[in-house]
This record gives sequence, C-alpha cells and structure tokens, in this order.
Amino acid sequence: MTKYFDYAASTPVAKGVLESMKPWQSDSFANPSAAHIEAEKALNAIKQAREIIADTLGAMPSEIVFTCGASESNNLAIKGLAFKRLEEKGHLITSSIEHKCVLNTCGFLESIGFDVTYLTPKASGLISAQQVEEAIRPNTFLITIHHVNNELGTVQPIEDIGNVAFEHDIPFHTDAAQSFCKLDIDVDDMNIDMLSLSGHKVYGPKGIGALYVRDARNSELVPLIHGGGQELGLRGGTSPTPLIVGLGVAVEHFPSEASAQQTEFEKIINEYSFSRNSGDNALSTTWNVTFENDDEVKRFTSERNWLISQGSASNAMSNTPSHVLTAIGLSEAEARRTYRISLPPYKV
Repeated sequence: MTKYFDYAASTPVAKGVLESMKPWQSDSFANPSAAHIEAEKALNAIKQAREIIADTLGAMPSEIVFTCGASESNNLAIKGLAFKRLEEKGHLITSSIEHKCVLNTCGFLESIGFDVTYLTPKASGLISAQQVEEAIRPNTFLITIHHVNNELGTVQPIEDIGNVAFEHDIPFHTDAAQSFCKLDIDVDDMNIDMLSLSGHKVYGPKGIGALYVRDARNSELVPLIHGGGQELGLRGGTSPTPLIVGLGVAVEHFPSEASAQQTEFEKIINEYSFSRNSGDNALSTTWNVTFENDDEVKRFTSERNWLISQGSASNAMSNTPSHVLTAIGLSEAEARRTYRISLPPYKV
C-alpha cells in the first residue's frame, strides 16, 4: 500500500480548516478593506486569526504580517532590512544549509554589493551560537538562521543565537516553516525579532503564511509589495480572508499527539541498515537517513511503497546532490543513498 511520508514538503488541509474557509469563499466574500458591514465581518475574522497566531508565538497581534507563504516572509525579512541600506550596504550572517529561498535571496544581495557569511554546520547539521558570534562584524545588520532544517530535521539552538544577536544589538530572523506549531516558540524568550511561517506545513492551505515582526508599527522594513496600506503598509494587496481564516483554524487545532503511523514507521525503518544524519537534537517526525549501500536502498525501495523524497521539494527539480547533504560532508554516492522521510506533524 502506498503511504505518504513527505509531510515536511506539505500537509493535507484538515477537514475543519476546509469547512472554516467555505463561508468566506462565497457567502461572505467582501473585501475586508471596504467600508461596510460585510467587510467588517471579514476584518474581524482576520483579526481573530491574527490573535491565534500571535498567541502561539508569544507576540502581539499587531506584530503579525500576513504573506503568501514562508518564502515571501523570508524575502520580506531579509530584503526588507537590506533595502533600507542600499547606499552603505552591509553584512549579514546565515548558514550554508538554509532553505533555497533564503540562500537565493542572500545571493541576490551579494550581487548588488552586500556581504554575506555562510556558516558551515557540524556533521549533524547544527550551527552553534559561537559560530554566529565569531562571524559578527561592525557592519552586520542581520542574523538569519532557520529553526529546524527542512531536510535533516535538526533543531538549531535558536535561543542561544537569539541571545548573541540581542547582546550585539543585531536583528535576528528565523525561518520557522518547519518548527511552527511543532515546537514551543516564544519570541521574547528566544530574542527573535522576525519569524517566518507557512500554512501548508501545519494542515493549513497553500498560499498563506506570515512574518512576525517585532514592533511592526515602527519597523524599518522596506515593503516588497506596495499596495493600499494593508498589513501596516508592509505587505500590500487585498487580504485573502479564506486563507487567513484557514491558517488561524489550522494553528488553533494543530494536533498534540503522535499519529499511529509514527510508531509503525519506527518499527519498520529499523529493519534496514542506515545512519540518521541529524544527530540527537531533531524533530521526531523528520528522518534523514543514508542507507548503508546500494543493495540496502534497492531492498528498501522494493519493499516499501512510500512517497518520500531525496532532499527537499525545492531541490527535486535538480539532478545534483542536495546542498544540505553536501554541506554536512556527504559524498555524492552517500547523498544518492539518502532519503528524507517525514511523518505527520504534531506538537512535541
């Protein structure tokens, strides 16, 4: 029987989420920026979703900016600060194993004169706070390190990195697409200034995400999309009420217990010879495994009709080994024997 074990790439939309979105698709379709009672209903529904997401992060509702997803949120966080410094440029710190949207954004900034330090992870995919601190320069204006690696499942020491950023008075951004709802996050305790999240990783719809921005009303971010003043002027465009409502419901009802599939998976995977690439500190639902040899790969793929991936969905169009696997020291042969198996997510 075919089993879908690629939840790190995308989750299904929960039934309750679908139901919550329906009325806003047809019955209550008013533009929330309009000046009448139907628009006010939509605006209140958006307000409620904003409050749910803010509560999950320990933030204020006014600090949640809705976007079309984590890729846009990452672009807004990084370019938004950089574009404020187009004359003097500056330096930012990231890692070599970030999501492609972060790496490509940083690459673009390099092409127009910014300096970027790409920290190399340990073999487990871990980036240390010490590495971050040692990379800081007088003109460093941003530190951006993801919370959980999308291929390995490795959990980064975000609180320690946040402390370093706070001590040096440098804004700290984290891509939390893989950790939001799955791990406890408090933006104040972790000294996070900006945080990106995505709806379709947490049983919500595709096409919706958010960027947490500390003190968003006074933010220095330069918007990427100019519009009619929506989202405090940081992200123009008509607010997609159905998608925002769906995201709020998905977050509010995110599961808190492991699925039966996880217990079953752990019994099955131990029938094979492999090494797990994330070390001890990893999401229990994301397994990045390198099989011992080609014969073991053939045995696994012939016996298990699982929908899994080699690398991330963002790398699937390429025939080259994942940049994450290369960065942690795997050879091309090892990378080709490596698979990401990601189980239904729940809060841990």
